Amino acid sequence: MHKRKADIKDGKQPEIKKIANHTFRELAEEYIPWCERQRGIKQKKLIIKQLTTMYGNLPLRYFNTRIVEQYQTERMKKGNKPATVNNHLATIKHMFTKAVDWNMVEEEVLKRIRKVKLLEANNRRLRFLSKEECNSLLDECAFHLKSIVTTALNTGMRKEEILSLKWDNVDLKHGSILLDKTKNGERREIPINQKLRETISRIIPRLDVPYVFYNLKSGNRYQRVTRSFATACRRAGIRDFKFHDLRHTFASHLVMAGIDLTTVRELLGHKTLTMTLRYAHLAPSHKVKAVDILENAINENSTIQKLYNQGINNNV
Repeated sequence: MHKRKADIKDGKQPEIKKIANHTFRELAEEYIPWCERQRGIKQKKLIIKQLTTMYGNLPLRYFNTRIVEQYQTERMKKGNKPATVNNHLATIKHMFTKAVDWNMVEEEVLKRIRKVKLLEANNRRLRFLSKEECNSLLDECAFHLKSIVTTALNTGMRKEEILSLKWDNVDLKHGSILLDKTKNGERREIPINQKLRETISRIIPRLDVPYVFYNLKSGNRYQRVTRSFATACRRAGIRDFKFHDLRHTFASHLVMAGIDLTTVRELLGHKTLTMTLRYAHLAPSHKVKAVDILENAINENSTIQKLYNQGINNNV
């Protein structure tokens, strides 16, 4: 902007950028290769495919607030949860952000899309297993699933972090797992307890397979365990429980055991304490402990003050 004003002041003709009339399909074709570097690429590709089916031939500069809000409404009518619709909106916004960066559309279009607000979503679902349920689930797990579930219960790792875990990231000697690529983009070190050490030690590595958890027949890593996990839950009599809830189980039992939320946050790999605070209600004792410490501190100070005053009076 300053350069343009300076050019006009000097009598120079400002350069006017001419942007071609690109379609949404053209943007998708450019965006997909670029977003390969991002996390959650599989899910994002599915979203882009759905968007392209609807808006593939629509010119980018035709997009506005109303079109995107109508898309939100249609997704809700199809039964999508607010959190899912918000993921779609986030993808749309980021695609148009890159479209502006790549001179595929005017910035004014991006401003119109950014006016669309996220839906209010309740992502505070907290379902975790009791100790008895954990044991029942493990008893019903198929051979290949048992070690995977054990890892989840003892580390709080996400499903993809577990299924993509490689031997290079496991250090049994020093008792730690180092995750190079996590959901929040930061490295995370997870300690290995005795139960997990015994579980991993029983797994026989193959020289031609870098992954810890792999199909014994094909040698390929597991891409999903949805069906076998659902079967184990059903046999154990556990309802309304997803694999990700194993992560909640890990965190919940840590908090109930008296582990502070900051430590739990570090183990889970949360960037901020906000996400970890969902477990705070499981540790009501920490409030009692806090006021007890305060009471002791006050009483101790009162005692010291009394002794100090007595000393002064005696000297007088």
